[in-house]
Amino acid sequence: MRGKLVLLFVFTTVMLFTKAQLSQPDHEKVNGGELTIQPVQHASLVLSYHNKNLYIDPAGGASLFKGLAAPDVIIITDIHGDHFDTATLNAINTNNAMFVVPQVVADRLPAMVNKQRVTILKNGDEIHVQDMAIKAIPMYNLPEAPDAFHTKGRGNGYVLTIGGKNIYISGDTEDIPEMRALKNIDIAFVCMNLPYTMPPDQAAQGVLAFKPKIVYPYHYRGQDVNTFKNLVNTGDKNIEVRLRNWYPTAQ
Repeated sequence: MRGKLVLLFVFTTVMLFTKAQLSQPDHEKVNGGELTIQPVQHASLVLSYHNKNLYIDPAGGASLFKGLAAPDVIIITDIHGDHFDTATLNAINTNNAMFVVPQVVADRLPAMVNKQRVTILKNGDEIHVQDMAIKAIPMYNLPEAPDAFHTKGRGNGYVLTIGGKNIYISGDTEDIPEMRALKNIDIAFVCMNLPYTMPPDQAAQGVLAFKPKIVYPYHYRGQDVNTFKNLVNTGDKNIEVRLRNWYPTAQ
């Protein structure tokens, strides 16, 4: 019995101190200071500016966010569990966070979320909050179909304007006309994984159409991001493709 208790203590201690090894954050100079970009996992990332922290699609468990400052704004793209994870939302400190979400997410937010802190955006809506602009844009599958994984108008991609920089968050999408028509994007986070979104070659075609200055392939589980990088840089060597590890392991 004593041996079992010791093993339980050791196991619990290991679990308490286990922390995912995240990629090192990137730092970008913007008007008025610095923007910190912290890849977390799959579709989750944290952007920090002027001591304000934006959590994008926080999912995967609270341990992934251990050591990161609590969110001031939480932006969610869609209802699927790799973007909208109620267990993670319940576990992290959201006491002072404002939520920016599509209606379909607002309808499913956990009870602990103060509804007065929720702003609902539909495609095309824009708000200004915490020294930044947030515009919701479409994200959906092609060809459009009622039974698609992602139907037009349900979820949101976003363009954030922070310190004079325009940052595109694709969410789950293919290279839709609305993506291709984007202008003056400084930093883009573009998804790719089959069968839910698109393969690397299609993602590269979309990126080459709107030509962001910097692009991060993310949400790429099972896809070859080096193929994406090669295709983008063959088409336009001036686009910086940043490959980061979006699938951290515990240590």
